Amino acid sequence: MSQIVSNAPLQEIKEEKVVGPWKEAWRSFKKSKSALFGMGIVLFFILLAMIGPYIAPQGINEQNLAERLAPPSSEYWFGTDDLGRDIFSRILHGTRISLTVGFTAVILSAVVGSFLGIISGYYGRWLDTMISRLFDIMLAFPSILLAIAIVSILGPSLQNALIAIAIINVPNFGRLIRSRVLTVKEEEYIHAARAIGMKNARILWRHILPNSMTPIIVQGTLAVATAIIEAAALGFLGLGAEAPTPEWGKMLADARIFLLNAPWAMIFPGLAIMLTVIGFNLMGDGLRDALDPKMKN
Repeated sequence: MSQIVSNAPLQEIKEEKVVGPWKEAWRSFKKSKSALFGMGIVLFFILLAMIGPYIAPQGINEQNLAERLAPPSSEYWFGTDDLGRDIFSRILHGTRISLTVGFTAVILSAVVGSFLGIISGYYGRWLDTMISRLFDIMLAFPSILLAIAIVSILGPSLQNALIAIAIINVPNFGRLIRSRVLTVKEEEYIHAARAIGMKNARILWRHILPNSMTPIIVQGTLAVATAIIEAAALGFLGLGAEAPTPEWGKMLADARIFLLNAPWAMIFPGLAIMLTVIGFNLMGDGLRDALDPKMKN
């Protein structure tokens, strides 16, 4: 039998491009319409925080008593409050305040909580027991009550409210990172690093922390929404921003007695809080689905 030799050209085998984990996460994130919608809301409010004070039609403390409690109109888009101040302008300024409080409080709590969680999970023993019991004690109290107690001790102010919000969120980051570190430190490359004499500080900085960033990012995004609500709650109770600061929670507190006569004075600050929180929650859910391997098919 004669051997049949095919003259057809051989098909070239194309090597697939290696996709990095962050690029793969972005591809997965883009598939979620709700996550993209949430990111759009967040970016919109961040843009307002950046340019809002410059495009505000009125000054935040500019009073016009002749137009007090005026309904929404072409001159006052969101109406005016009991002192004749433009609610739209005050909400624009309040966007920067609320986002600054949310981001700053979360960054502080993430740094402190991650440090304590990494130390607790990596070294273990009595240090782990002491830090874990501290987290348990803090989590035993409702977060808003603990924040109220801290602000009551420090004194009512926006800065002290920020500190209180940062403190009450530390255990959430600490416990999350501790559980991650307990898994990562048993990986083979960590044992290899110890075997070649790498110092613990270098292992924590070069290996443990980078491989624990995913839960920090997801928790941080969701925590910003929580921090904004907590700042608004403290402001509503008179323990946060003080007059005449245009903080959303404080605006709600000042307008609550005019709910029946001028409901717009409460509706628009409330909508601002609601939309911001929805945006961060939707984006956080999308990040969780994109970065958590357990959520992928």
